[in-house]
Parts: sequence; structure tokens; C-alpha cells
Amino acid sequence: MPRDLADRNLQVAAECIFDIGGHIIAEDGLGTPNDYEDIIKILGAKKVISKGLAKKLRGLGGFRNVLVHDYMGIDYNLIYARLENNLKDFSSFIIEIHRHLRKK
Repeated sequence: MPRDLADRNLQVAAECIFDIGGHIIAEDGLGTPNDYEDIIKILGAKKVISKGLAKKLRGLGGFRNVLVHDYMGIDYNLIYARLENNLKDFSSFIIEIHRHLRKK
């Protein structure tokens, strides 16, 4: 996969997490996040997702900002490492959100 597709797809995947999380927080009246990192913190604290997954997703907001704004250039080694080591976190998020929504 070309580099620009990898970083773009990772950005979109991160934004999906933040969009879904933000909607759930608003719908369930769980608080008001100030930024992307707050979305993950609130979801973990309110047990929408497990604390373990929230911990794994910590830093995704900043990583997304680097991808979008190209701060100091994009380090493709970091993107590769994220995809290689953390891709399962996106699947885990889907599973845990699905579980949360089924409870409602």
C-alpha cells in the first residue's frame, strides 16, 4: 500500500473512533469532551469501552493530528509500527461499542 494511503486510512479509522465515541457520549449524556483524547477517557471511565482498550487508544488523538496537520513531517516508521502493532485495537473498539449498543 502506498504511504499516503496508509496514513490516510489510519487517519480515517481514528476519526471514526472519535466520531462514534462523540456521538455515544452526547446521546448518553456522559459529559463534554474537550478534545479527541477526552473522548477516549470518557468512554473508558463510563465503561462504554474497557479501561484496557482506553489505555491502548491513548495518544490516538495526537497521532491523528500529526497525520492531518503534518507536524514536522510524517514519520512513516511510526505509521508502520502503529499498523503492525495496534491494528487490532480498531477491531476491539468495534466489538466493545457493539456490545455497549446491544445493552441499550
